[in-house]
Amino acid sequence: MLKLAPVASDPFTLRRRTGDLAEGAARLARDIEAAPVARVLADANRTAVRRGPTTAFGQMDPRPVDWFTLEDSDDDTRDWYPQGLTCASDAGHGSGAFIASWYWKPELATEERGIRLTFLDPENGRYRHVLAVTGRPDGGYSPIDIHAGGVAWYRDHLYVADTTRGLRVFDLRQILDLRSVQDGTGDRNRIGRKDGGYHAYGYRYILPQCDAWRPAVLGARFSFASVDRSAEPDLLVGGEYVDRPGETGRLARWRLASDGTLANREGTAEAEDAYRLPAGKIQGAVSHRGTWYLSQAGTGAIRGSLLVGRVGEEPEARAYPFGPEDLTVQRSEGRLWSITEFPRRRALFAVPL
Repeated sequence: MLKLAPVASDPFTLRRRTGDLAEGAARLARDIEAAPVARVLADANRTAVRRGPTTAFGQMDPRPVDWFTLEDSDDDTRDWYPQGLTCASDAGHGSGAFIASWYWKPELATEERGIRLTFLDPENGRYRHVLAVTGRPDGGYSPIDIHAGGVAWYRDHLYVADTTRGLRVFDLRQILDLRSVQDGTGDRNRIGRKDGGYHAYGYRYILPQCDAWRPAVLGARFSFASVDRSAEPDLLVGGEYVDRPGETGRLARWRLASDGTLANREGTAEAEDAYRLPAGKIQGAVSHRGTWYLSQAGTGAIRGSLLVGRVGEEPEARAYPFGPEDLTVQRSEGRLWSITEFPRRRALFAVPL
């Protein structure tokens, strides 16, 4: 295995590309009542089981110290696949909530439904899905067709990795409740503002994108995202999944401003640093107090690995579940959380840092 080594950070320079995203999100927020994260959690309509039975861990030794399993309809579905994971500890909030991203990947070709975000309260295991959308200045909205391989919650902003197009940004103060403007949640098979109603494939809440950061040059990829709150200032982490023999991806970190935005100069955010990953198939990465934690995929039949080490060192490989994805640090508990993606092997789980 290689060592985590510094590389040029220039390819990870980002430029702000708001366009009419903020205007579209603001128009929807004028028409539809916003609900805070706390209300979405209080109104959760599904329940995860703490330490429920799962085959996600196989013969992993030691096993995770904590985990949640999802309802059967979410554990079994082959239409939606979980990818990203972040928590309130990243945001700097007192609440212990988690947010997971899923992308639409049906076995049969059907209309695109984009990405959804799962808000989960670990105190009671209750959770709810929210549909992410792109709003338009005319009040319309549509789904977002991306992989959403990583999410990072900082202050009131949610950053979502968009493989070749950088980072999409959402304002968590703009979660919109469709029941504030109509009875019910609209047609389960439609999206948008049609025939006098609001539709979001049956979801009660929608979250419009409000901003975007695009790579200044072609080449960099964005497969995962996390927050390093042990640095000064706090940093956003993002990087590349590569699955080609003999090749590894890169990762980079950007400064975060106190208002939750990327620290930038005239709409340009330069990466603080960048590194060559020590192995391929990295699905998630986070730095904490100088140590890097890397989530490495296996296969459907082989468990993944957690690679742990510092820059310039060959990392230690630790046992990990099948299909591990994005990473987030729960700082108060000293735990590293992730989520697994394979149907019937899905769990949010924690291991010690």
